[in-house]
Amino acid sequence: MNKTKIAFLFFVNVIALSGVLLGLHTRTMGQDPGWPRQKVAKAGKLVYYQPQVDAWSKSKQLDFRIALTITPTGKPTTIGVAVIRAQTDVDVDNRTVLIHDLVVTETHFASLDAVEADKMNQLVKTFLPGDSSVTISLDRLVASVEKPADAPTVNVRNDPPRIFVSNRPSILVHVDGNPVFGKIKDTKMEFVVNSNFPLFLDKSKNTYYVFTGEQWLTTANLQGQWTKASALPKDMTKLKADTQWAGLSAAIPPPPSSKPVPSVFYATTPAEVILFQGPPVYSKIPGTQLVYASNSDSDLFVDNSSLTYYYLAAGRWFRASSLDGPWTFATPDLPGDFSRIPPTSSAARVLASVPGTEQAKDAVLLAQIPTTAIVDAKGAAALAKVEYTGTPEFKPIDGTTLFYATNTAEKVIKVGDVYYLCLNGVWFFASAAQGPWTTATTVPSVIYTIPPSSPVYNVTYVTQTTTSSGSVQSSYTAGYLGTFIVGVTVGAIIANGSGYYYPPYYHYPIYGYPIYRPYAVTYGAGAYYNHYTGGYGAARGVYGPYGGVTGRASYNPYTGTYARSVTAYGPYGSASAGRAYNPYTGTAAATRQASNAYGSWGTSVVSRGNEAVQTGHVSNSQGTVVGARSTSGAKAVAGTGRYGNSGGAVKTSDGDMYASKNGNVYKNTGSGWEQHNSNGWNSVNTPTTRTANTSRPTTTASRPQMQSGTYNQLNSEMQNRQRGATQTRNFQNAQRSGGASRSGGGGRRR
Repeated sequence: MNKTKIAFLFFVNVIALSGVLLGLHTRTMGQDPGWPRQKVAKAGKLVYYQPQVDAWSKSKQLDFRIALTITPTGKPTTIGVAVIRAQTDVDVDNRTVLIHDLVVTETHFASLDAVEADKMNQLVKTFLPGDSSVTISLDRLVASVEKPADAPTVNVRNDPPRIFVSNRPSILVHVDGNPVFGKIKDTKMEFVVNSNFPLFLDKSKNTYYVFTGEQWLTTANLQGQWTKASALPKDMTKLKADTQWAGLSAAIPPPPSSKPVPSVFYATTPAEVILFQGPPVYSKIPGTQLVYASNSDSDLFVDNSSLTYYYLAAGRWFRASSLDGPWTFATPDLPGDFSRIPPTSSAARVLASVPGTEQAKDAVLLAQIPTTAIVDAKGAAALAKVEYTGTPEFKPIDGTTLFYATNTAEKVIKVGDVYYLCLNGVWFFASAAQGPWTTATTVPSVIYTIPPSSPVYNVTYVTQTTTSSGSVQSSYTAGYLGTFIVGVTVGAIIANGSGYYYPPYYHYPIYGYPIYRPYAVTYGAGAYYNHYTGGYGAARGVYGPYGGVTGRASYNPYTGTYARSVTAYGPYGSASAGRAYNPYTGTAAATRQASNAYGSWGTSVVSRGNEAVQTGHVSNSQGTVVGARSTSGAKAVAGTGRYGNSGGAVKTSDGDMYASKNGNVYKNTGSGWEQHNSNGWNSVNTPTTRTANTSRPTTTASRPQMQSGTYNQLNSEMQNRQRGATQTRNFQNAQRSGGASRSGGGGRRR
């Protein structure tokens, strides 16, 4: 039984036994139902609106304000503000945040005197006790947080890939450098070891054959014209008896296919495909000089003011005066019209890759939010294993005194005489390269000097410490899964892949097939920030071999491993259907939902979110387990807390209300702002509607005046709330559709 199967069976078994192993009580988890929400009790009813964040320290301590209405039983409703400090647990995969341990530090009731206001203050605290909690969408919270001026950035490479263009069905046959051939025993056939498609050479006729997943194509020249292969060389039938080629047995002889022969693009360097469905069709973007390709899954734009093409790949913009190129890196100086793309536009998903936009700031902040786990040190160490191809081999890491292992799929780093292993987001150490391994309580600081030019750079985004209780805590951020924050002229953006080329590892055993182990790639995977799911990557069903999954795919017939890197491109795992493999972390999954680096460890060795189990979904006759809460009182990520039935979203006649920092409550009517006080709701002058001559009273001049600071703050918070709501809705829709929503994900534009 291979290692993947063992890990999977172990994962299933420990999930089933998790209640025994950790003493956990299960509870269900729901999505953010929207705002406002209400709580009803004998004392009355509380309706509270979406939190407005003042500070979120280290993604843990949250200071926020809420506008609220409170109705004591038998008494009229009062409108007010509560200022609250709380703690948070983040579930990045499900994009929810549990706000817990609430402390109401202030309340304000503009319509009440001091005595009545104090009574309302006490009543509010009964509805929001310290041990209550509430779940909010991570997207809503991120949108409302003030973004730090400086983000930790990294110098990646931005060399343009080779860009092909087609207006008919196409595939990209990508070979990782020059073709490396492996012999197939007892035949005159060879195969290309380092190709993303099953690619064969009949040496007797010097003819190539490739299987697209639907049909066989043939050519005498890898860069020439391909045609449909109605028959295969006789020697190909011998592959059916070879267990290493079992995946192709059903395709030999060629199955009937009415599919048209696709265009085949061949590349040995990083490459991308821009695919149109027929002749290019462009749609205008209101308020700009931009048009976008509306019959393509690629993010391609034309700036009509300069007649320049702009193409987004792996979070990087490239420009050219023609689709034929040459293409150059363009992110630092995009035309201003890109930032003016309306959020409601079908092209708005690219805003997250436009420097200076609020969407880009959200994406950068999200990339810094850690996924944290409490590690069972003994249990994790017992599972830590490293398989080498032969004797362990190490290469120096440029610019450091460190070495990394080359003949293993795992990330093993030699620090002096000690070996450190980063496996599924957890650090271990040993005195020998083969182990035995011990869970690390700390990580040497020198490891964090590894440069992005190294194929093991991503481990610098994984930290490990010992908590005050003695537990080992591991955390990782987006860089571990291959998404990095890049500094540009205006702010920062996120980019997928380092842009560096890491030569693959090859091994030629005496018997059997060559072993080919590629490292992560930047291009050819259709990976970038997903505006609809809020994740950082999705597969584009344009040029992949199996089930429309795209990008680099490597089949190693000697080990039987089939790795498709595209579905792994995102800081929090894959979002495409089928089998996923992340070449950065080595984590594999077979699910259509997102998977993280801790997922394959199971609940007996790693627990997410303040000792909450969140590593898998298990369904049986007793129902579905999607969250947990320990007997020690630790809360489940995305749960509702001990007394936390916060109720679903409610509609109110007061509309969407906002709490200002000075304790007043406002609402926007669509034509202006109104403020609530002892006289009810009253329209207020904004800095732009104030009458210049105040000696001549008018209806406008007689209104209360809103200070410019409050006006700007409320407008900004209203925009943030709208953006967060849209992003939340997009993610929830993507979840319901199995992660198939379009943003490079094979669907159509919305």
